[in-house]
Amino acid sequence: MAKTDDSTVIERLYAAIEARRDADPDESYTARLFACGPDKIAQKLGEEAIETVIAAAAGKRADVVAESADLLYHLLVAWAQARVAPEDVWAELARREGVSGIAEKRARGKGSADGV
Repeated sequence: MAKTDDSTVIERLYAAIEARRDADPDESYTARLFACGPDKIAQKLGEEAIETVIAAAAGKRADVVAESADLLYHLLVAWAQARVAPEDVWAELARREGVSGIAEKRARGKGSADGV
């Protein structure tokens, strides 16, 4: 398997999504999502998340890869809709780096009924 080391692919995809925000919805799926609004974008993100979960549970590597790509694309559309840039998320991840996940969740007042 060839290794791809392309740490800027998310930023490039986000830029392409932003560039298509005001495109013709008849010509661009991305523009069509923006035209439908945040509820539709959230719905599509949820659908892709579920499809990724199903693929992961089934242990089908190729399906996990494909569904993860779909999920990331729709996540980036949701970020763009909410005016969240990738660097905003990277900064939050950096802030959390080195902090226990359990301690971080407690600090946010979030727990999980299943212990995870």
